[in-house]
Amino acid sequence: MKRITVTKGNIAKVEMDAIVNAANTSLLGGGGVDGAIHRAAGGELLEECITLGSCKTGEAKITGGYQLKAKYVIHTPGPIWRGGKWQEKELLANCYRNCLEIAVAHNVKTIAFPSISTGVYRFPVDLAAQIAVAEMRKFLATNNTLEEVRVVCFDDETKQIYKKELE
Repeated sequence: MKRITVTKGNIAKVEMDAIVNAANTSLLGGGGVDGAIHRAAGGELLEECITLGSCKTGEAKITGGYQLKAKYVIHTPGPIWRGGKWQEKELLANCYRNCLEIAVAHNVKTIAFPSISTGVYRFPVDLAAQIAVAEMRKFLATNNTLEEVRVVCFDDETKQIYKKELE
């Protein structure tokens, strides 16, 4: 089985052990992926997020999935693109690495990621895909517990960029 897959769709509707939320640092919901996940999960997700406090860019925290098809939501604030001179690449790599580590710590076998930071945070999609795929491959090279790591892309263009990066 190919352990890294790429699809197009709505990550809030994906049936996996865990889905990753491209959150903001408050963890209290927002637009894009973050808003879609919060709406689909229901108010209990916000209630749990309030108890977690904030989350620094590049770090990750886990909650229940509530009304989602996923058991868990792993929240990670990605970096805002500012031209690449503010550790954006390293911070984005940390997002993927920290989410994967939390997933394994919670016995997750399948996890779905969005294209973190490539929406309103304006991270270049091709560079984000390079970083994401490199971190996934590096992690999976030394970890056999994850059966599938899926990237769920919002549109066809992003999906093609991730598929090309996997090849």
